[in-house]
Amino acid sequence: MPTEQSSDVKFEIGHVLFIDIVGYSKLLINEQSEQIQTLREIVRGTEQFRLAEAEGKLLRLPTGDGGALVFRNSPEAPVLCAMEINKALKSHPELQVRMGIHSGPVNAVVDLNEQANIAGAGINIAQRVMDCGDAGHILLSKRVADDLEQYPRWRPHLYHLGECEVKHGHKVDIVNLFTAELGNSERPKRLATTGSATALAPVQTKPASSHKLALIIATCVAIGALAIGCLFFWQRREAKHSSPAPTIPEKSIAVLPFENLSDDKANAYFADGIQDDILTKLASIADLKVISRTSTSKYKSRPEDLKTVAQQLGVATVMEGTVQRAGEKVRINVQLIDARADAHLWAKSYDRDLKDVFAVESEVSQEVADALRAKLSLSEAKALATAPTRDPAAYDFFLKGEYELREGESVLTSEPFDRADAYYRQALSRDPNFALAAARLAHTRLARHWYLRSTTPAELDEIKTIVDRALALAPDLAESHVALGVFYYWGHRQYEPALKEFRRALELQPNNVNARKYCGYVYRRQGQWERCLAELTKAEELDPRAAETPGNIGETYVNLRQWNEAKRAGSRSLALDPHHIIGMRVLVGTCVNGEGDIEGAKRALATLPASTRLTVKAIRGNVANLIDEGIYLHVLERDFPAALKEWETESAEPTERARRLSARVALRVLAGAAASATGETEEARALLEETLRERPDDAFAMTQLSWVYVALGRNADALRVAHQAADSLPIERDALNGTLFALGLAQIQARTGEAREAVKALRQLLSIPAGWAVSLKRLKIDPVWDPIRNDPEFQQLLAAGNEQIGPNK
Repeated sequence: MPTEQSSDVKFEIGHVLFIDIVGYSKLLINEQSEQIQTLREIVRGTEQFRLAEAEGKLLRLPTGDGGALVFRNSPEAPVLCAMEINKALKSHPELQVRMGIHSGPVNAVVDLNEQANIAGAGINIAQRVMDCGDAGHILLSKRVADDLEQYPRWRPHLYHLGECEVKHGHKVDIVNLFTAELGNSERPKRLATTGSATALAPVQTKPASSHKLALIIATCVAIGALAIGCLFFWQRREAKHSSPAPTIPEKSIAVLPFENLSDDKANAYFADGIQDDILTKLASIADLKVISRTSTSKYKSRPEDLKTVAQQLGVATVMEGTVQRAGEKVRINVQLIDARADAHLWAKSYDRDLKDVFAVESEVSQEVADALRAKLSLSEAKALATAPTRDPAAYDFFLKGEYELREGESVLTSEPFDRADAYYRQALSRDPNFALAAARLAHTRLARHWYLRSTTPAELDEIKTIVDRALALAPDLAESHVALGVFYYWGHRQYEPALKEFRRALELQPNNVNARKYCGYVYRRQGQWERCLAELTKAEELDPRAAETPGNIGETYVNLRQWNEAKRAGSRSLALDPHHIIGMRVLVGTCVNGEGDIEGAKRALATLPASTRLTVKAIRGNVANLIDEGIYLHVLERDFPAALKEWETESAEPTERARRLSARVALRVLAGAAASATGETEEARALLEETLRERPDDAFAMTQLSWVYVALGRNADALRVAHQAADSLPIERDALNGTLFALGLAQIQARTGEAREAVKALRQLLSIPAGWAVSLKRLKIDPVWDPIRNDPEFQQLLAAGNEQIGPNK
């Protein structure tokens, strides 16, 4: 029966890109065939097409003069794909294409020819949106534009056009997407005479071109008084259609630091913990936008200008609180404020025994959800009501561990990590079922492994048992899945299982900014650059005051050799924290690799405290990082004595002493004075060979040792060790840092008479996203290449001027 058949239809939300060739019916048959074939090749060549197809998240529908692509992975996928297609079409001016995008229900069907097909409102509306455009237009439904407007990267490029009437009297509300280089900025012909463009508030409107403005001004001069009226009308029009402030979601909140009112000021960790736990519970609610603690911690407990704080954080509501602890008693005061109107939504005080603090956190979280009218699923309601432990003493140890872990990740020294480790273990000794403490203990040990000292395989196995314990105790705890994802990522560079865990964490806690960032970082290691940038952009929205995120966006753009974008992101990072190491690395890297501007890099670096280094442990595959990127500026100026002076301080600790000695050895090799300090060279060799006996997979020690062998004239050993370092982290395994170890091998090849192999490697690196490793500007000024500088193939490489710029070239 018909009713039974209709119940079997399976609808899902598809993100639809509809494409067609303008004027297709007027072409000759052979021209139609050629243009369709060209368009098909362009579409299939886009990164978004390949990614979605590889994941099984793409449906295709040919339409004769174009086609429809249904993406089931991300609302941004059809938009990114459209921009890729538009960019490729610049090389095919004969191919006039328009595109429309909508997100809506689609379903698979079987047509009259017994062929698989796609139907649904999502397809139909995408086609209607496209039908409103002319050649070059990328038009969006208002629904898609509203989704994109939540992301800062899209807001400047959305221009609301109003309603467009299509077939059968239907109207669609459309938005034009264009940038300075892509899309069609002209108003579609179908809307040229319609008055519906002002029916809704504009997302953004197109400013007049300078040519049109000149004509207006000339006309105004010619007709005197009428000109004033025209100008007045124009100003009214511009004011009416000017870009509004970014939309702030109604259901958005920032939980500011809770003020510690306890007599014992050492209880600051306890107030921090109460704030963090409430924030964590709220982060589990998909219907809310919850700002990360990293960003809210930049503010006072009760800021004077709450409206500005809320605008900076991109939220409508703010929670303030105080915590006062005395022995086994605790008083918590909280208030929820509508920051836009500076109006209290509710306020409450809780006087409880310490053991009841978990109930307070749950109650406050539920109150916020109710006040903001957030929809809660059963699992979200359960998350709000769940206490991490019932033991107040275990909870106290846990909060101290959290405090120390944040300190360790901030200063990157071992002592805070060690203290955090001890506190988490004490928490677990009090409550062996404390899953969150187990997850954070594993995270602490992995952070120390990643940032400070490589962990042995046996130690990694021990960490895995801690993660397994957390998952067994609480399989639906987001932090347990984050810990497992970090184990795969930091512990073994196993990216797919890591992504699976981070995605699961986001399902359980949609506002978990760390899981979002880790997704971006893993995509970057996989060479999925656009997906990396998309995830980091989302993370920046949830963590808008953290300098780390725009810094990492900038690092990604450096690798893509998109120097202007990199500089903007790096500047954004430094605006939040003038001393942030990643933001500064981006600015220095852009100056040197992108512009060959050593003086600009030195001026930027001069703003950092003298004690700050630019070296990041995860990026140490070549001589510049071995010596230190900041100090290497002296090398680029060939001021080797100044560079050597930076390493004069001695250290008794063997690992640090080996690092300093190997840096000095490499500097002497570059200066052509390797024989001047054979005692230091032999000492470095002994220390590094011992390190590799203990940790045979330490790729950085291999890099250091390769330069020591060059200084000793042991070229065959230098090449062998450099090959081992490059093989330990190939580009296929790590698209970010693998290029640096490939560069390190090329540098040793250049120093040991293998010029042809070195040039071959450089040519490969210039053809892929590897801006941190090599650029033409850097090749021309770096003395590491002096041994092959006059080699004909090296000179040819420089003269060719070819390097990959961005992910889609």
